Amino acid sequence: MFSRRTFLQTAAASGSVLAATSLVPAWARSGPAANLSGLQPLSGTEFDLTVGRAELAIDGRTGPAVTVNGQVPAPLLRWREGDEITLRVHNTLDADTSIHWHGILLPNEMDGVPGVTFPGIRPGETFTYRFPLRQAGTYWYHSHSGLQEQLGHYGPIIIEPRGTDPVRYDREYVIVLSDYTFEGPHRVFQRLMASSDTYNFQQRTVPDFFREASRNGFMATLRDRLMWGQMRMSPTDISDATAATMDYLINGHGPGDNWTGLFEPGERVRLRFINASAMTFFNVRIPGLPMTVVQADGLNVQPVETDEFQIGVAETYDVVIQPRDDRAYTLMCETNDRSGYVRGTLAPRMGMTAPVPPLRERPTLTMRDMGMDHGSMPGMAHGAASAEQPAASGHAGHGNMDHSAHGQGHAGMAGMDHSGHGAAPAAPAGHAGHDMSGNDMQRHDHPQGPGVAGVAMQPVSRLDEPGAGLEDVPHRALTYAQLRSLDPNPDHRAPGREIEIHLTSNMERYMWSFDGVRFSEVVEPIQFVKGERLRLTMVNDTMMVHPIHLHGMFFDVVNGARHNMPRKHTINVKPGEKLSVDVTPEDVGDWAFHCHLLYHMHAGMFQVVSVRPGEHADPHAGHRMGHGAHQ
Repeated sequence: MFSRRTFLQTAAASGSVLAATSLVPAWARSGPAANLSGLQPLSGTEFDLTVGRAELAIDGRTGPAVTVNGQVPAPLLRWREGDEITLRVHNTLDADTSIHWHGILLPNEMDGVPGVTFPGIRPGETFTYRFPLRQAGTYWYHSHSGLQEQLGHYGPIIIEPRGTDPVRYDREYVIVLSDYTFEGPHRVFQRLMASSDTYNFQQRTVPDFFREASRNGFMATLRDRLMWGQMRMSPTDISDATAATMDYLINGHGPGDNWTGLFEPGERVRLRFINASAMTFFNVRIPGLPMTVVQADGLNVQPVETDEFQIGVAETYDVVIQPRDDRAYTLMCETNDRSGYVRGTLAPRMGMTAPVPPLRERPTLTMRDMGMDHGSMPGMAHGAASAEQPAASGHAGHGNMDHSAHGQGHAGMAGMDHSGHGAAPAAPAGHAGHDMSGNDMQRHDHPQGPGVAGVAMQPVSRLDEPGAGLEDVPHRALTYAQLRSLDPNPDHRAPGREIEIHLTSNMERYMWSFDGVRFSEVVEPIQFVKGERLRLTMVNDTMMVHPIHLHGMFFDVVNGARHNMPRKHTINVKPGEKLSVDVTPEDVGDWAFHCHLLYHMHAGMFQVVSVRPGEHADPHAGHRMGHGAHQ
């Protein structure tokens, strides 16, 4: 990391210090400039992008940034489906860089992941990306080198459809949500490695105990506290990088800037939300104004009206609003741990504001988040629900699947071992049994060394839950179970085989992995075969939600929607959850597969999916590959 003094001296000598306002591109500014219907962002088929450094100003403070064409966020790229795009990326940094085109279907060598698809772009060099556009919708791009992404190396993409857009609207805005730390991402990562709860200042207090006791009963509350204490865990560990170190941004603006988007009453306004943050989930609402979700991860969905939605890191959602009154509305984006927020304003005229809602009570984890069926236990926070798998999960019918992919027998319901936290000893590898009610227990045929502090023994589908903190809101909150693809899925075949992958961790040591193996220790890829229909089942053995991103392809979320399953490239896997997606790989090559929480990926929750051209995959491959990519 360069020092701020060194940067200022160098930049001043070269005349490259940018005024704070010049870093914000026109489309990201408040008022008329932000209205994309009257603005020409970077468009066409050929582009030059220069990666450099500058100082970023946020609510009166300045810090170092990695910029693209001198801007944070990076330029809005507007493309058209069917065109071939050429992008020359020039690196003026003193370190390697890269650009990954998130969610874009393209040739393997154009995906932009150093150590997996190309070597990266060295200082002073230029790399040319060239690929055809096979899709339309809202996407984004970002660095896949080190921790540059959080320093500002991210930007939005809009791809216009070749034909008629099924979404009707009069005006549109791109809303890029992100987080920034003045400590510097490398410093934050080091502090989390030393103590994973460094930034959790929302621990439960004695007054909290008495409030819960009055609501749930003294003995039930005491038993709950004793259980968490025995496991040496905190039910307030929703996020490991909180507002104690993070500032939250809309289009590069902090809440004090009050980014404003204008509208005429009665207009249909399309808001294209992109969560480009490194570590932050946002709960998004516009008090007094319903939103109609029309697109998820760039692909159209059947419209569903809601009042709030949770957007995970790297997800995108397009919504349409229609404000009819001559008044301002607050665009409220609250972090899922409710430690902070960023807000903007939607208004008929500049200078108008609306009340900013106070931060709501922080959520707490329950036994359900541990993968344990404690629905019958009194006093659990939020009234922990039964562990029965909802009908919308789509897990029925696995009995005929080939489960040899990793030697995983199909498991039914799921608990969690907490040997790493001083609780009961871990189940042995490959253990499968029954709980006291006779339910099948989850198998764990993966390494369970020091990097696996717990395993979920009764994971369940949670696709019908809206996300942390939204379970009990008095209004509608979006769930994955509600999403339906607008167009029928292109592949209606039943999966021919299933691969089960576990999300694992030892949070106290800040170790994150798949199947108990950090990427630096993996020696073989997960094998897919071109053209096969494959079911990928993920089991979250950790106490945190993970946005899992698969490069190079979309997957169909198995949510009970039959031939209209929502197609996504990133999905949030909740604590103690077991969910499935169906995949038809089309492009041969090695593709990154990882948690999109930047620090979790950096710590080892990263793998490679290798799509082979042959007819058969090695049923035992999938847990042992790695050559230092992204480390």
